[in-house]
This record gives sequence, structure tokens and C-alpha cells, in this order.
Amino acid sequence: MIFKRTVAKLRAQDWVAITIELAIVIVGVFIGIWVANWNQDRLERNETRQTLLQLEPELAQLETYSTSARRYYAVSGHYAEIALAGWRRDPKFSDADFVIAAYQASQVLGFNNNGASWALVFGASDLRKIPDPKIRQTLTRLMTFDYGSINATAVQTRYRDHVREVISDSIQQVIRQHCGDIIKKDGVTVVLPATCPIAIDPALAARTAGALRAEPSLERELSQHRSIVSTYLTRLELFDLLDQTLAERIRLLDR
Repeated sequence: MIFKRTVAKLRAQDWVAITIELAIVIVGVFIGIWVANWNQDRLERNETRQTLLQLEPELAQLETYSTSARRYYAVSGHYAEIALAGWRRDPKFSDADFVIAAYQASQVLGFNNNGASWALVFGASDLRKIPDPKIRQTLTRLMTFDYGSINATAVQTRYRDHVREVISDSIQQVIRQHCGDIIKKDGVTVVLPATCPIAIDPALAARTAGALRAEPSLERELSQHRSIVSTYLTRLELFDLLDQTLAERIRLLDR
């Protein structure tokens, strides 16, 4: 219809009417494209928002893990204090206490996440679709975080290996059986028992304590182990801050 009117006006050389008709067509096309783009952007924003909201359970689990790890290393640190007292021959602790503590001080808990898991959810193009700059920045930092500094290998120290070379396998098995890591029902929380009331034959405990004291490097290695754990916890605190910041910003999206 518009085409027929335009042809008729061309024959009549009605240039004003022709210009108006063309302007209407151009504006109509422009508005149509704008509406289509706006609707596509709206759909993409909503999809991005839904993806972010789906991260909430994962972020909550990471926070649970961080809390679990801090408590875990507080317990292993207590055992380290007893072990160091054992090397000083502190009479408050028996040979059995010393041997158990020396082993438990070597227990470690590692993180099993990595940046690739975040990249699977958000690529570079998806990040640009996130309107909140704080979310975008925090998520980027989580994706590029050095996960090697908070995984198990970060705390696999020489002390851990060395002390397990000295303590007999039979004692290690008993300790692990009765006082090893306890995984809670949530599948995330791991607990190291704060006490280990197991019975070790006094003669065996005395021989093992003597073997530990015959390796003076173990005491120095334990001090180094504690320093490495401290660095681990500092890195974990930074990760935890990023995790909490992102979770808080995402919760605002749900309001």
C-alpha cells in the first residue's frame, strides 16, 4: 500500500509527501530494530540475573567450607602446641600425648575448587552482560584467584611427610580410625576431633616418642608447617571476603 502511494506521488512529483512517507518507513524500521534489540537485551539480562541467583547455594557452600577450614586448623594448631611441648619434654604431656599430637598436627584440609569452574558458568562475554560493576569485579577476581594457594598441595609440607615416616603405621592407623577427619552430613564441613583419647601401649609410645625426638629437624619442620598454614589461612580469608561480597550483591538482585 505504501509502495503504491509512493509511486503515485512520484508520478505527481509530490516530493514533500514522498519525503514524509520515506521518513515514516525509516522511523518504523528503526523503532522495530530498537524494540527487537531492547527485548533481546532484556532477555539476556534476565538470563544473566537468573544465572547469578543460581550461584547462591554454591557461594553458601564455599562459606561453610571456609568456616570449617578455620576451625579445622585451629584444632591442628592446638595439637602442634602439644607436639612442640613434647619435644621440649614438658611433663604435662605423656609420650602417648606427644605421639598423637605430632601426627594430628600434620593433618591438612584442602580446597577442591578452581577458576575453571567459574569460567564454565561465566565467560568474558557473559561478564560484560552483568550490569552491577561490583558483581562483575568480584566475580572476575574469583575467576582469576590463585586456587593453588588454598588447595591441599599448599599445605603438603615436609613435616607432614617426615612425621609419618617416623611414626609406625600401626599407630597411624589407630589414630586415623578413631580420631581422623569427620565429614558432616552436608558433605562440606570437615571436623578434626579436638581430643584423641586412644590407648597406646606405653612401651610403644615411649619408643615412638624417642624416635621423634631423635629427629631434631622435625621440630623445625613443624614450626615451618605452622607458618605455611598461617599463610594458607590468610589467603583463605581473602577468598572468603570475595565470596561473601559476591553473595551479598547477588542477594540484592533478589529483592
